[in-house]
Amino acid sequence: MKIAVIGTGYVGLVAGTCFAESGHEVTCIDVNPRKIQALRRGEVPIYEPGLEELVRRNAAAGRLHFTEELAGAVGPAQVVFIAVGTPEGETGRADLQYVLAAAEQVGRALRQYTVIVDKSTVPVGTADKVHEVIARHTRCEFDVVSNPEFLKEGAALEDFLKPDRVVIGTRSERARKLMAELYAPFVRTESPILFMDPCSAELTKYAANAMLATRISFMNDMAALCEKVGADVEQVRKGMGADKRIGYSFLHPGIGYGGSCFPKDVKALTATARDVGLEFDLLRAVENTNARQKRCLLTKALRHFGDLSERTFAVWGLAFKPKTDDMREAPSVELIEGLLGKGARVQCHDPVAVESARRYFGDRVLYAPTCYAAAEGADAIFLVTEWNEFRHPDLKRLKATMKSPTLFDGRNVIDPRLAREEGFTYFGIGRPSAS
Repeated sequence: MKIAVIGTGYVGLVAGTCFAESGHEVTCIDVNPRKIQALRRGEVPIYEPGLEELVRRNAAAGRLHFTEELAGAVGPAQVVFIAVGTPEGETGRADLQYVLAAAEQVGRALRQYTVIVDKSTVPVGTADKVHEVIARHTRCEFDVVSNPEFLKEGAALEDFLKPDRVVIGTRSERARKLMAELYAPFVRTESPILFMDPCSAELTKYAANAMLATRISFMNDMAALCEKVGADVEQVRKGMGADKRIGYSFLHPGIGYGGSCFPKDVKALTATARDVGLEFDLLRAVENTNARQKRCLLTKALRHFGDLSERTFAVWGLAFKPKTDDMREAPSVELIEGLLGKGARVQCHDPVAVESARRYFGDRVLYAPTCYAAAEGADAIFLVTEWNEFRHPDLKRLKATMKSPTLFDGRNVIDPRLAREEGFTYFGIGRPSAS
């Protein structure tokens, strides 16, 4: 099958590469010539484990191509995926200008019956808008399908190649059969393809992310309560998660969620509800808790040290989560800006996100090559992102190189008992903080 994918961002590049891996001929399109040239050289602009190898392999096999020419790629394609950005607008609603611009270009380029797939995260009703735009510019038969993505950064290839489920929104039997054929290689382990109407498919993506964000914020509220009453949120989490109706996923307290999906999608779903006269009070509370949680480590440091000026702090982890270099809405940004604003010096380390961090902080912070180098002479360490290399540090080595052995564990990944035995003052999230 010939496939065209418009947009070589996170979603488009992963989807296009995985479809090529399953034997289809895929052309990925982007308006950025430098990005296209880099991809043709096998250079992937995002960090995702295994993706660069897969891109190079499928390009070498002649199944994966990159171009700036949309018409030449869309014309012969049987399926066209629109995977462009939908940034957050001023009111919290998703901005559809890039989706609708792509739809117009697709309409002008169609030469045969084609299924056009909304792969970008889009609000309810977008499939109808895309259909209307395309219909203005073509007499060819076509169908518009909603096919939201459920990829986790850092595990995107596994999620795409072995999905929990595939959601497809369409009212067309012809499009349904084509999409079922396209996804057949990925659901051989009995993962379901869930066919539904386009509006339900569009809403499913937002509902899933909003539920996960809600679980995170609920546990962060529980962590705040645990600190007030002297309980340990890790014990509470274990007791909750053992209930099969609840489970353990997304019950880890921390310093808030970030990334390109949860913050934007929670706001967009709240805006959608408001548009039809509903006030989504629960999601407003989720947002408020997350905003508060991003400030919690700075609050703990101010309570412990008082004046932060002229102090030096190490920040371990810059990306919003492990296995990515994505710093969009990352808790580290608010923490570091808060420390700098209080007159502190910041020495930071992240295994892959340093170049991303430079776009945020420039030369206002020191970028250390290792976590130990970041801790040299520091008054405290802030553990922000739970990379594996931060889970079992040499505490004796750290204590010997730090100015004062203080640890603010924003992800509860270090055993507080071991830290205290080595002479550290330990502050976790929702855990007893005595030194």
